[in-house]
Amino acid sequence: MKHVALLVVTILATVSIGLAQARWTLDKVHSSVQFSVKHMVISTVTGSFKDFSVDLKSDKPDFSDASVNAVINVASINTDNTMRDGHLKSDDFFNAEKFPEIKFVSTSFEKVGEMNYKITGNLTMRDVTKQVVFDAVLGGTLKTDHGTLSAWTATTTVNRFDYNLKWNKALETGGLMVGQDVTVTLNLELNKQ
Repeated sequence: MKHVALLVVTILATVSIGLAQARWTLDKVHSSVQFSVKHMVISTVTGSFKDFSVDLKSDKPDFSDASVNAVINVASINTDNTMRDGHLKSDDFFNAEKFPEIKFVSTSFEKVGEMNYKITGNLTMRDVTKQVVFDAVLGGTLKTDHGTLSAWTATTTVNRFDYNLKWNKALETGGLMVGQDVTVTLNLELNKQ
């Protein structure tokens, strides 16, 4: 009877190891988090965050069951303008000192085409959490001498006012100096662990 119990435990352990989720970690050198927002109604300002992490887990090779967590260090914001970056880190916008991180945790990772996905999850900025949906495209998966990697582009648009990033000035011609909608684009290269 002990041998049967030991055999069952061994089989279960082997099956659970085989079912362990594959973990994909970020290759920061080949990844970016960028954003764009309207300025003075007619132009667009772009920026990025230089310090961020992304962790993806999936059982299935087509990623249809994946989950993803991302964390962005707010103080790493960069728009190539020191004065503007300082303003964005202030309480008028992100308040990087009090709210140092932007977080995203997926709740759904739905395959909607051959290489297209809808990634739904909770985005938290300034302690405000709202559900967002990223339109994601899997660029592909590639086996190399250094392991397996996958490449992704994911985009969403958020209303910054929803997250209490409310500073603005009305223009005499109408409209706002800084647009309310911000487009966020992640270009990611992930390595399978």
